Amino acid sequence: MFLFVRLPVLACLGAALVLGAAAPVQAQKAEAPILVTSCGQSPGPIKLTVYMKRLQIAYDLKTDAAAKDLGAKPYKTLIVVTGSSLKGMGAAGVSIDDEVKRVGALIDEAKKKGITVVGAHVEGMERRAKNAAPGDNSDEISIDAVCPKSSFLIVRKDGDDDGRFTALSKKHNIPVVFFQKNTEIQDVLKNVFGR
Repeated sequence: MFLFVRLPVLACLGAALVLGAAAPVQAQKAEAPILVTSCGQSPGPIKLTVYMKRLQIAYDLKTDAAAKDLGAKPYKTLIVVTGSSLKGMGAAGVSIDDEVKRVGALIDEAKKKGITVVGAHVEGMERRAKNAAPGDNSDEISIDAVCPKSSFLIVRKDGDDDGRFTALSKKHNIPVVFFQKNTEIQDVLKNVFGR
């Protein structure tokens, strides 16, 4: 089950959300073609694109997407998956600071072009504090770089166990779509992209 939530109305829907009932307050919509990337070189984008392929949604996955790549096609949506991988960044020869700079410029260019920016956190707490090395806060840096600049968020509910995405959504007035299990990503994408 997935939830569409615009946080200012949470007080009215609190009981439904606590019980896990679907509460489609405002359906979030976006269009293809989509450019998918990550902020932190995590494997999260692969999860999304598996379901996009099944649904035959036009997308390109580019782990090092830069602002200039938005001119390659008439993209309508940019999805940036948050969460970092030290192994992934090491293999790509980049740091979290490099990723934040790259993605910041990418999001700024997308907004200039009128492209919808979707922030996604699809790996739950495993891609946050749960598996982070001591002293590593790169996952949180990735979240802060992407989420406040997004049109809406797609978040696996257990990634919000500490209320991190709920707080960001409320602070920046950004709708968030929660889903419970990885298999529900397909339903979220189907709804968002009208499949």
